[in-house]
Amino acid sequence: MTAPGGLDPKAFKSVLGRFATGITIMSTLQDGVAHAMTANAFTSVSLDPPLVLVCVDKGVRMHDAVLACGSWAVSMLSVGQCELAERFAHSGRDLYSQFDGVPTVPGPATGCPLIEGALSWLECRTWATYEGGDHTIVVGEVIALGEGAQESALTYFSGKYRSVT
Repeated sequence: MTAPGGLDPKAFKSVLGRFATGITIMSTLQDGVAHAMTANAFTSVSLDPPLVLVCVDKGVRMHDAVLACGSWAVSMLSVGQCELAERFAHSGRDLYSQFDGVPTVPGPATGCPLIEGALSWLECRTWATYEGGDHTIVVGEVIALGEGAQESALTYFSGKYRSVT
């Protein structure tokens, strides 16, 4: 299959997989129910005001939840949290039990779940959204933040989770 413009989607994914990225868990609360997803399409945007962005697949339930809520959190994972990255990367898990056994604390500003033992965390208020093909680019203003574990960072490179010290 060839994408518009003549690019092979498998080649596109393979080439982009050669760019190392950090691994995060994005979470939000919709009507008191926690939603979450693993995200590696996350980056800082601006220092003044403090802005970050995350890209959310339009085909997952997190998409509608985060757009409806207007506030969300990001936990930056340590190398020991690979299992959590895998857990929240897969669609179809039960919404109401997805956090069972996962150590979290409510964010002080939004109440969104923050992963205990994460390297650091942010809480955001949605600043803007942009169309991005099959994803929505969600830009958030950082309203609270903190540092956690002093561990190696969990990264993703060439189709595998890895450690960066």
